[in-house]
Amino acid sequence: MNVRRRHISAVALTAVTALGLGTLTACSSDSAAAGNTDRFDVVASFYPMAFLAERIGGEHVHVTSLTQPGQEPHDLEISARQMGELEEADAALYLKGLQPAVDKAVGLAEGPTKIDAAELTTLETHGTEAGGHGDEHGDEHAHEDEHAHEDEHGHDHDHEGADPHVWLDPVKYAEVAEGVGKAFQKADPDHAADYRANTAALVKDLKALDGRFRTGLANRTSDVFVTTHAAFGYLAERYGLTEEAISGLDPESEPSGARMKELQEIAKADGVTTVFYETLVSDRTAKTLAADVGLKTDVLDPVEGITDHSRGEDYLQVMDANLTALRTALGAR
Repeated sequence: MNVRRRHISAVALTAVTALGLGTLTACSSDSAAAGNTDRFDVVASFYPMAFLAERIGGEHVHVTSLTQPGQEPHDLEISARQMGELEEADAALYLKGLQPAVDKAVGLAEGPTKIDAAELTTLETHGTEAGGHGDEHGDEHAHEDEHAHEDEHGHDHDHEGADPHVWLDPVKYAEVAEGVGKAFQKADPDHAADYRANTAALVKDLKALDGRFRTGLANRTSDVFVTTHAAFGYLAERYGLTEEAISGLDPESEPSGARMKELQEIAKADGVTTVFYETLVSDRTAKTLAADVGLKTDVLDPVEGITDHSRGEDYLQVMDANLTALRTALGAR
């Protein structure tokens, strides 16, 4: 749809050098590159943003994802080709605070309408422990844990100290969807009515998902679940659970010996039955902890990407699989 001249600006060329861009290529919903179609061209940072763009845009959008299926999104580096796609896109849909390289690239891109999902809902501070009974948003303990888990490269995967994993709370994800819908309507007014209708349909699906979680987790014997990294803080708060994470917000960070010992004690005290791991990150620490305490392991998917190993073909199906896993682990009837 973009009718601007097909060139990469001087700013983008400078970014290629400044960001040390690699040779990764982008994946897209078809073979056309962003900016070279008759549709509204959207570059999405990773799967949860691409899912929104595809559901809300429908037939009017062409979606290119910067993060390939199976690629761990936190550590994404941007290629020169991807920088060019950002320049030529009609819109860039991203979640500031999750992918530092994307944040830098979007900031340098001159062409697209920039839609930051982090600005479309309220972000909170979570650490290795989140949620629970009466846990206030942004408590001091979580704030301290959060800043203790920057990765080895010095990346702090947050948005001014906040947890970016909002898509794992269906209610917050619906808020983001509504904001994205409004942004599409403004940027591409010729198809505003369809974007409005598609947004309403998606929000309805997300509200139904929220209802399934509320009902499915209503009668449980335990509130505590253990995960490899602290992606589920918003989900825990929404449904009155307590997430205990082996690592912080960075899935690649190594837990301390003290943290592993603490988790062993928590597991025994709170009747934890399962240690959850995810498909895009090594399950080594989860299986080590489970073996030490005699627990089972299972997948709790942060839905950062859909692969052949995912328990579903899209966000909604994988979240339903997560609900099934949580019900089993928490003794829900």
